[in-house]
Amino acid sequence: MLKSCWRCVGWRGDGGGGGGDGLLWHMELKPHASGDFSIAVAQANTALEDQGQVLTSPSATLVGVYDGHGGPEASRFVNSRLFPHLHKFASEQGGLSAEVIRKAFDATEEEFLHLVKQSWLSRPQIASVGSCCLVGAIVDDVLYVANLGDSRAVLGRRSANGNAVVAERLSSDHNVAVEEVRKELTELHPDDSHIVVYTRGVWRIKGIIQVSRSIGDIYLKKPEFSRDPLFQRIVSPIPLKRPVMTAEPSIEVRKLRANDLFLIFASDGLWEQLTDEDAVEIVFKNPRPGIAKRLVRAALNEAAKKREMRYNDIKRIEKGIRRHVHDDITVIVIYLDHRRGGGPRFRNSTMDCTNAPVDVYSIDANEPEGPRLPVL
Repeated sequence: MLKSCWRCVGWRGDGGGGGGDGLLWHMELKPHASGDFSIAVAQANTALEDQGQVLTSPSATLVGVYDGHGGPEASRFVNSRLFPHLHKFASEQGGLSAEVIRKAFDATEEEFLHLVKQSWLSRPQIASVGSCCLVGAIVDDVLYVANLGDSRAVLGRRSANGNAVVAERLSSDHNVAVEEVRKELTELHPDDSHIVVYTRGVWRIKGIIQVSRSIGDIYLKKPEFSRDPLFQRIVSPIPLKRPVMTAEPSIEVRKLRANDLFLIFASDGLWEQLTDEDAVEIVFKNPRPGIAKRLVRAALNEAAKKREMRYNDIKRIEKGIRRHVHDDITVIVIYLDHRRGGGPRFRNSTMDCTNAPVDVYSIDANEPEGPRLPVL
């Protein structure tokens, strides 16, 4: 699978800029092996905690959406390490598979644990940083979707009569707002009546966090970290008998069909505002260029309505304060045109990797180069 090696860098093409919103970045449209794709990001936090990337080659398309919490460190780490691990294990095992994806998630988690241990004396708070992780891969008309947390992948497929679009959710939300997730945790912790607590208007694990699976959040997976006096100086003591979170991904494998039109990969910042059906209708009824930005703006308009505001009012709110109105939002739309053999747009060993900016607000600042990634 390894053909050549290129750098994965951010994109600042004709689609760059937010059209008056300094915290909105987008890339209008680029090709991948079986269609086109579009990306958009809206920043709300002081430091952008979402990260997103698309890696394209003649034989594969990889998509990643990483929604951090507690800080940007975990999502940035995943953004730099997960795809290389996918390549490594796929090369060793002769191709992509659910097992390859699971190994890549495990390796990324172990590397982040190693980083936490290395940084412990100088930055013990990094043990409380984590990230949801949503990955899509298209290889030989087979779609793989793997996720931790509550970012979501939704397929838009043509209806039986051909005149409408149907939304099909391809990922599982690992969030204790979902009754099945609360039940799962309760069954795993029968001796802990406070494993899930309703507090500050939502259900939370141990009254702290809503998602049950992630990369990072080491103090909720390794009780020895939460018991360390150094950590307890910055976080209230948490009596844990055993891990209350995992990094075990849910993985869906699906053969793509002729009526599969497009995929939407997005952090929960989008899904807090739009239903699956709303999102696929927007993509189905509008032109391709800038479609991810259109979804983000639709979400921001909904967030504004809930506050009895207009989107123009949101544009004037500074990052950090803006988090009180909406979350960071990352959206990647992948169109499925079912070209075989890569088509004329991907000849030889052409490869491209598009990263959303590390931070929208400082997009003009010098950003570190992305990781060196292989062609699949």
